[in-house]
Amino acid sequence: MYFLADGMLGRFARWLRLLGHDVEYLNKASDDELLEAALKENRVLLTCDLALYRLATARGADAFHVEGKTEAEKLANIARRFRIALEVDTKVSRCPICNSSIIRTSKNAVKGKIPRSTLKRYDEFWVCTGCGRCYWHGRHWKKIDEVLAEANMILKSHKP
Repeated sequence: MYFLADGMLGRFARWLRLLGHDVEYLNKASDDELLEAALKENRVLLTCDLALYRLATARGADAFHVEGKTEAEKLANIARRFRIALEVDTKVSRCPICNSSIIRTSKNAVKGKIPRSTLKRYDEFWVCTGCGRCYWHGRHWKKIDEVLAEANMILKSHKP
């Protein structure tokens, strides 16, 4: 499944990429440009804008109105609609910044690209095949786990 996120969903696009989904993020596109891209690239348009959502569906685009006050609520809602697993699998995760694939790499490959203290503290690293950014399960990973756990709890509590 391919998604297209509008300018209000940059952070949300990063979450979906982390979960392994191809998400194009157009933060400066007009509504017409978003619709044209969604239709041309056969992507589901993700938007918080109810008027844009209605326009998209009226024009035949596959669209989803993203609702929720927190990232966890938004993730639970999209997971429910598209049956998305709310867990990170680094074998399919994408770069949260550029949307390219990430691949596991060695400590030697990231040496000189990340802080020495990080190199000493962690053993698993990934690199983006597009922008070259390096990733590891650092301290921020606890927050990622917390948000996904909350999203999964919301999802389970709202099952029919």
